[in-house]
Amino acid sequence: MNTDLLKILEDVRDKKISVDEASAMIRTEPLANLDYATIDLQRKNRQGVGEVIYGASKTSDQIIGIAKTMREKSDDGILITRLSKESADEIKAVFSNDFSYHEESKLGIIGNNKKPDGIGKIVVVTGGTSDIPVAEEAAVTAEFLGNEVERIYDVGVAGIHRLLSKMDSLMSASVVIAIAGMEGALASVVGGLVDCPVIAVPTSVGYGSSFEGLSALLSMLNSCASGVSVVNIDNGFGAGFNASLINHMKTNK
Repeated sequence: MNTDLLKILEDVRDKKISVDEASAMIRTEPLANLDYATIDLQRKNRQGVGEVIYGASKTSDQIIGIAKTMREKSDDGILITRLSKESADEIKAVFSNDFSYHEESKLGIIGNNKKPDGIGKIVVVTGGTSDIPVAEEAAVTAEFLGNEVERIYDVGVAGIHRLLSKMDSLMSASVVIAIAGMEGALASVVGGLVDCPVIAVPTSVGYGSSFEGLSALLSMLNSCASGVSVVNIDNGFGAGFNASLINHMKTNK
């Protein structure tokens, strides 16, 4: 159950708000229908995070229309993924100082990040410098969702001593996101070293026989290290989102 809904129920239990007040807080129109989009307004109630706008293939006007509708219903921040610089400039003209654009990761944010409230730290590690755009998509996503994030870049297995020199940081993580192209060996190595979940992200970095990330994907799926899960090729957003879910899980004792 997401923390916002749980807080409302706890307030009813503690008689801080009435049942009618709680009902009004929970009850919203489930959808907002635009000519080109159907916006899920209750996703945060179900999943703890509102809709994220996938910017690729959408026009600037469509993104702006969706964002305006979401802002009418909530003051929560809005994350826009795979956003071009050209579209970002047009969105900036509408939302002004309330909008920020991260060009390397192609992420746009309307509003503010959540205050970090995870149970620990997410460490994002890459095999090479060429993997950084995907890593930044993961890291900025995780920060937007309220996580402390540490970045460790260019420590691939071609010079494994670089990775081993970062063991203190890796062992302090509650989740590690391991991002690599080529043969994708980084995820297995990290998975064999740390005591926390590892989310592996194959990237499309590599020469011809890497098949635009397919080789890394298959290597990561066949990892012999326990605790390694895999998202799709170049899917930094998915890795950051899943890492945030893990980092916000609380055990009941």
